[in-house]
Amino acid sequence: MAMSRESWAFVFGIIGNIISFAVFLSPLPTFYTIFKKKSADGYQSLPYVVALFSAMLWIYYAFVKREAALLLITINTFGIIVESAYLIVFLIYASKKSRGAKRLAIIGWICLVFNISVFAAPLFVLSKVIRTRSVEYMPFFLSLSLTINAVMWFFYGLLLRDYYVALPNTLGFVFGIIQMVVYLIYRNATPVIEAPVKGQELSGGHIVDVVKIGNDPNRGGGAVSKV
Repeated sequence: MAMSRESWAFVFGIIGNIISFAVFLSPLPTFYTIFKKKSADGYQSLPYVVALFSAMLWIYYAFVKREAALLLITINTFGIIVESAYLIVFLIYASKKSRGAKRLAIIGWICLVFNISVFAAPLFVLSKVIRTRSVEYMPFFLSLSLTINAVMWFFYGLLLRDYYVALPNTLGFVFGIIQMVVYLIYRNATPVIEAPVKGQELSGGHIVDVVKIGNDPNRGGGAVSKV
């Protein structure tokens, strides 16, 4: 009997969990060495900060998705626990001289990643702006203010040589320019609406929902067809 697509997805998900479990545990020899030496000097914490942040994002994604997300939740919950433990070990066994620097680096990288996420978030609406040819969903002054804000904080970080502040604001400036360029391109464009068509019952008893993208009928650009 042939397996369904959902069954195959579950099989690959289980295998993925097992492999990811091994990946999360692969740094154990490194931390055993740190434990024996009672020192984390010379080791980098960045890979574990990035792995922790990645696991947190996947957990959030899984809770938003809800459907068929159990395997994502299980492995990334484990990942959050393990990566947090690694970072705690880093802080415990860092020398007194470098402990402050390591703590600053860990927090700095976390802030950097979150800051980049803040600037990148509005980019997700670009596809809708391009698809609908409408800038309704992307206010110009929000993009402008984010861009100006990024410039000010970039120079602040640059002058203090604080690259945790300067780097994400460099990307913030680039993202802001992209948003404003798209706004200027589509601000006078004729909007294209997504018109939902009510489901029609076919002779076979099935309901078909059709969404056709066309010009706004009120603008004389065409009509929405019914299927």
